[in-house]
Amino acid sequence: MLYPVIKALLSGVIIMAVSEIAKRNPALGALVVSLPLVSILAILWLWNDTGDTERIAAHAEATFWYVLPSLPMFLAFPALLRHGTGFWPALALSCILTFLLYLGTVWIAARFGVRL
Repeated sequence: MLYPVIKALLSGVIIMAVSEIAKRNPALGALVVSLPLVSILAILWLWNDTGDTERIAAHAEATFWYVLPSLPMFLAFPALLRHGTGFWPALALSCILTFLLYLGTVWIAARFGVRL
């Protein structure tokens, strides 16, 4: 039971640290959050839990493909905010865009033999 608590606490500390850094310096906060810290932690936890290199390789590859459709959100969200859309509607629209792009990515990847 202690292991999942440690995983959750460490993951939460990273999110809290990024939030605090971004309050003081948005660009530095963006740099820190763009680091694949969560992915690296997930890979470490997966390795520790399973030791399965094929599962880890599949996870890392799928992460690459899922990052791509998430990137437009980081352009759409600030554009919506700067054009007068409220925070919550802009966030919701950006998340919907990302979800639709995820669906499109899965569909396109499957046509090229990439299983996600």
